[in-house]
Amino acid sequence: MDGERAAALESEFAELGGWEAESEAETLLNELDIPAEFHGMKMGDLDAKKKVKVLLAQALFGNPDVLLLDEPTNNLDLKTTRWLENYLLDFENTIIIVSHNRHFLNKVCTHICDVDYGQINLFLGNYDFWYQTSQLMARQQRDQNKKAEQRAAELRDFIARFAANASKSRQATSRKKELEKLTISDFKPSLRKYPYIDFKYEREIGNDILEVEGLTKAGYFENLTFTVQRGDKIGILCDKSTSVTMLYDILMGKAEPDSGTVKWGKTISASYYPLDNSEFFDGCDLTLVQWLSQFSKDHYEEYLRGWLGRMLFSGEEALKQAKVLSGGEKVRCMLAKMMLEGGNFLVLDEPTNHLDLESITSLNNGLTAFKGCMLLTSHDQELMNTVCNRIIVIDGTKVFDKNVTLDEYIDIVS
Repeated sequence: MDGERAAALESEFAELGGWEAESEAETLLNELDIPAEFHGMKMGDLDAKKKVKVLLAQALFGNPDVLLLDEPTNNLDLKTTRWLENYLLDFENTIIIVSHNRHFLNKVCTHICDVDYGQINLFLGNYDFWYQTSQLMARQQRDQNKKAEQRAAELRDFIARFAANASKSRQATSRKKELEKLTISDFKPSLRKYPYIDFKYEREIGNDILEVEGLTKAGYFENLTFTVQRGDKIGILCDKSTSVTMLYDILMGKAEPDSGTVKWGKTISASYYPLDNSEFFDGCDLTLVQWLSQFSKDHYEEYLRGWLGRMLFSGEEALKQAKVLSGGEKVRCMLAKMMLEGGNFLVLDEPTNHLDLESITSLNNGLTAFKGCMLLTSHDQELMNTVCNRIIVIDGTKVFDKNVTLDEYIDIVS
C-alpha cells in the first residue's frame, strides 16, 4: 500500500510540475534581475527592492488560475515594470489588479471595474478608455437633464398661462401629459473629484532659457552639462533620487554647487515644486486663504477662495490651518501656489506623491497643455511618457540626453 501511495504521490507531483519547479523558480528570479548568487539567501538579508521582486516572483510562480496583484509596480524600476507588463500580456488566466500606475493599467488591463456610490460597474477597455467613456457619459447625462429641465419649465409656463383659457385648454392638457411623461434622471455626480490644474504665464520665453555647464556636487553628480531649448519638457531620470533633488535645489538657488555654472535667461520665471514641502506647512497657523495669499498679487478672500475651490477646498475647508493638512492636500496647495506664480518654466520633483488618481490625471492634463519649459522627475510612468519630449539620464554624470519619450528611451536601452 505504501508503494502504491508513493507512486500516486509521485505521479501527482510530476503532473503539478514538481520536477521542474526549482529550475522555473530560478528562471523567474533571473528574469526579475535577481542573480543566482542571491537565490540561496534568506529574505531578511535582501535589500527592500530585491524583496519586492521575490514577493512578485512568488505570486507569479506556478501559473495560478487567478492572479491578485495589489500595487505590483510599487518600488519596481522601469526595466522590471516593462518586464512585468510583457509577462502579464502573455498570461492566459485571470488577473485582478489594483494600481495607481495608469501606464501599467493601460498596457495590461482589458476591463476596468469602476467602484462608485458602493456599486461596481464593469467597462470594456483599458484605463484611458474608461476615463474618456465615464467623462462622456456624465457629460451626456448632464446635457440631457439640462434640456429636459428647460422643456419642463416651458411646459409649466404654458400650462400656468393657458389652463383656464377655453380656446387653449386642449393644448394645455396636451402639454400637461407631455410634462408627466418627461423624465429627468436622478443623476448623481461621481464621488470622484478632479481638481482644475492649468498653468498659465504672461511673459513669453526668449531664446536664452537655461544653460548648465560643468555642474559638480560631491556625492551627487559631476561635470553635468545641458542646455534647455524652447519647447523642451525634460524628464530627468536617476537611480539616486537625492541627486535629482540636489540638482533642482542648485538650479533654484537653494543649494550651491562645488563647481560649474547655472545661467537662467532674462525672460525666465521659474516655479518650483520641491520633493519636501514641509517648510511651507510645518507649524504654520495660517488658514488656507491666508496661506495662499502669501503667493498672490490679489489678496481678496473671494479671489483666493476661487483658487482653493479649484483645488477642491470649498466652504469651511478653506479655513483649515495649513499645518493640519494631509499629504495630498499639501500637494494641491503647492500646485495652486505654482499656478498663481505664473512661471513660464516649471521644475517638479515627484509631484504625484500623495495624490489620488483623479488629481494625478488632472495634473497630467495640466502639464501636457502647458506651453512653457519644464524639468520633471516622477515615478509615474504615464505622466513622464505623455508630458516629456526629452529624456536626460544621470548616473554620476549625464549618460543619456535625447529628444525621445520615456517609452522610446526604454525601448532604446532594453
